[in-house]
Amino acid sequence: MGKTVRESALDVLLKIEKNQAYSHLLLNDTRKKAGLDRRDSALLTEIVYGTIQRKLTLDYYLKPLIKKDLYKLDTWVLVLLRLSIYQMVYLDRVPERAVVHEAVTIAKSLGHKGISGMVNGVLRSFQRTERPSFDAIKDPVERLSIQTSHPSWLLERWIKQYGLEETEAMCMENLTPAPVSMRVNVVKTSREALLEKLVEEGIEAKPAELTEDGIIIEKGAVFETSAYLSGLMTAQDESSMLVARALAPEKGMSVLDTCAAPGGKTTHLAERMNNQGHVLALDLHPQKVKLIKQQASRLELSIIEAQALDARKLVDHTERYDRVLVDAPCTGFGVLKRKPDIKWAKSEKDVQQIATIQKNILQAASTCVSVGGLLVYSTCTVDKDENEGTVQAFLKENPEFSLDASLKDRLPKALDSERFTDGMVTVLPQDHHSDGFFITALKRNA
Repeated sequence: MGKTVRESALDVLLKIEKNQAYSHLLLNDTRKKAGLDRRDSALLTEIVYGTIQRKLTLDYYLKPLIKKDLYKLDTWVLVLLRLSIYQMVYLDRVPERAVVHEAVTIAKSLGHKGISGMVNGVLRSFQRTERPSFDAIKDPVERLSIQTSHPSWLLERWIKQYGLEETEAMCMENLTPAPVSMRVNVVKTSREALLEKLVEEGIEAKPAELTEDGIIIEKGAVFETSAYLSGLMTAQDESSMLVARALAPEKGMSVLDTCAAPGGKTTHLAERMNNQGHVLALDLHPQKVKLIKQQASRLELSIIEAQALDARKLVDHTERYDRVLVDAPCTGFGVLKRKPDIKWAKSEKDVQQIATIQKNILQAASTCVSVGGLLVYSTCTVDKDENEGTVQAFLKENPEFSLDASLKDRLPKALDSERFTDGMVTVLPQDHHSDGFFITALKRNA
């Protein structure tokens, strides 16, 4: 007999806790191996992401119920208690008695009688007692940290960069489920035609509000539809769809995408060029280059050439391009509702280290831009050191580049104008319920 959903959830959470493994990769692997049906797969995903997402809040609820230091418990016991409390607080459709019963059964199979008794006692106490209030936490940063489950050091950075109100809104938004958004492959169909086809296939969808290339899936298994399999669309967040617009490639142009895997933006560039011209897509990892090729093949985009290359070595590259994209590696603090484990895996030191890598890639890629051409730098983080800081440092050393103030004209009117500065725009997660993103356009002058 295979493992139950909650046993599988415990396995995944322990691997993430011990090995800093990526939750989405582990979940995919676990779902395949366990052979779960769609309903159980959804519950597994909900428990895993929810428990990671709400970790500090769950620990705050648990602390008064544990006689010794919470963090001295065996890791598996702590994680089992967390995922059980998560279900009791946040999942209305799961009866509490079922949660307690299964937690005790798992504790019996993994530990001794004393541990299963303790797990039973803690969960039954939680059922009986009132949850501790967040108002008891006097320090506002600590209170926000525990209430929204974000590390204090990160909140302090955001408050410094955006103020308390924006930070609070960002934290609350990060706890909401990410929408399933798809990009229409305009080389093969239109948004209207795709929406009609999806209705025929039993999918509920609506036009995206931020981008005219996007649709939001409200209900249904979109990745199993013939519309998806035949390349009429691809998964991409709405904020991410803005990048190709910012770069504005035209038919027949030569375009370089320097950090391209898994190929979402690469394929969008080719679509906006109506599959005419040349797009060279690079990525550091050969196995990720395969993903770009698979995407291009499914979407039937023939102008994409994908190669494995470290973008920092582009200084030796003699070719020049009309458009160059640097969608740089970053901390990913804009995508916390999709990848909640990032907030626990990263530290302040990581921000500085990654900013150095970004500067090196941007510098190397800039040597490939033709005179009069455009260089777009984008990230899926909201940290200003990785965003504005990286761009300003680059401009200081490269006077032949200037910020392209016309960026605003190429992006949707729906974008909050307050977020624009000359040639740069930031999208915070709460602005349009999309990912947090930063985009800047730089022009190479003679």
